[in-house]
Amino acid sequence: MRVPDHPTLLRRMLDARLKKMAPTGPALAASLSEVQKTCGKPSCACHHGGAKHTAWHLTLKVDGRTRTVYVPVDLLDDVRSWVAEHQRLRRLQAEVTQLTLALVTTHATAKERKKGRP
Repeated sequence: MRVPDHPTLLRRMLDARLKKMAPTGPALAASLSEVQKTCGKPSCACHHGGAKHTAWHLTLKVDGRTRTVYVPVDLLDDVRSWVAEHQRLRRLQAEVTQLTLALVTTHATAKERKKGRP
């Protein structure tokens, strides 16, 4: 993202990002991964070198410890959208931080520029 020097442009970009910060649904701070595993049936082909079963797991931090949670297949689409929403909000938060920092760092220059006008 290109950060402009002028405070008016900075504030305009910042206001646009802040309007987008409203969540559109639940947000889940986790990563979703596909895993291949064997099932519990001894007669299944996965126990005898055949193809393993696909499962989905969420990995997240709970009380400072990494936890893994199984995701049922019927919830997979919802969980994907929740993780994507969290990633969207994180990107927006990073942009808001960058623009706000630019406002702080360009404040003195903008003040001098304004003072020099008749």
